[in-house]
Amino acid sequence: MTFDSRSFRDTLGAFATGVTVITARSERGDDVGITVNSFSAVSLEPPLVLWSLGRDAQSFDSFVAAEHFVIHVLAEDQQALSNHFATKSNDKFAGLALERGDTGIALLQGCAARFDCKTAFRYEGGDHVIIVGEVFHIENTALPPLVFHRGSYCRLVNDCR
Repeated sequence: MTFDSRSFRDTLGAFATGVTVITARSERGDDVGITVNSFSAVSLEPPLVLWSLGRDAQSFDSFVAAEHFVIHVLAEDQQALSNHFATKSNDKFAGLALERGDTGIALLQGCAARFDCKTAFRYEGGDHVIIVGEVFHIENTALPPLVFHRGSYCRLVNDCR
């Protein structure tokens, strides 16, 4: 290998991504949430998506054990929400207006899209675990998404619709 982990991370940053917040419930019933940009579609039939979770995440055990989770694709005006869920905080949900889905998981408001998922597979992935979910409910608001590129938040310049 001719590169270090910082160079690898910087090079990955050349790929612009959307920004998501994943929510779930711990085995004790506590809400957990984390900002993630490693979200991708896997399959249309059945509808499958994936995301990866760092082993050093404060809520690692809760997400790995969760049978359900919700992926919130953040809207372009939700940078503060992304930063909030990226911190190590004991109660990331304090003061947020929330709804609850059929599985009891906290639903964030004002997002570009949401995917309610049942955990289908978990795979080892180096310093991460790859979590694949089967999507059983979607919401799509047509709001423009928050974008992340080269370590910074961005907005779409052109109307891509």
